[in-house]
Amino acid sequence: MIAIVDVCSGNLRSVEKAVAAAGGAATVTRDGDVVRKADKVIVPGQGAFGAFTRGLAERDLEAPLREAIARGTPYLGICLGLQVLFDESEEQGPQRGLGLVAGRVVRFRPADHALKVPHMGWNQVRRVAADPVGDAVADGAHLYFVHSYHVVPADPAVTVMTSEHGVVFAAAIRRDNVFAVQFHPEKSQRTGLALLEAFVRT
Repeated sequence: MIAIVDVCSGNLRSVEKAVAAAGGAATVTRDGDVVRKADKVIVPGQGAFGAFTRGLAERDLEAPLREAIARGTPYLGICLGLQVLFDESEEQGPQRGLGLVAGRVVRFRPADHALKVPHMGWNQVRRVAADPVGDAVADGAHLYFVHSYHVVPADPAVTVMTSEHGVVFAAAIRRDNVFAVQFHPEKSQRTGLALLEAFVRT
């Protein structure tokens, strides 16, 4: 069973439908015990970093998530589900993250004013490291992004995909059983579905 963690995000049902299309049995939940017992965990996220971390605290989901990750449960983070793994975000902040991956979340500040913030729409990704889930996405594929902030890992070796919007940024990271992406696989058509299929299988 795959637990899709409900942290006040608007894309839960689209993620649930995409996982089902990828062959996974998923349930949307805000129950910490379900998260603890899940075979795999997906944390989608849209909105502001601070509201997301408050949602984790108010729904008593931080401890179950930490326990699941520490136990080795495969984790897929999407958008804020990626950013929350890091030490802190400068969005409305600094705001404290989970501190499971060293680094920060910073705002795009493109020197080219023709580049809009938020970074929104289809953009190309580059694979920079092999990964059992990330390898489902071809080098140079286009995926769908919506974000104003991006992660800056303290250890560049955790980055498995990059993209570019004024700066080259981490589009996907891997640390042990944790895999997380800045783009939205549930909005990325066949390419996103291939990534979700790989997560369901591994």
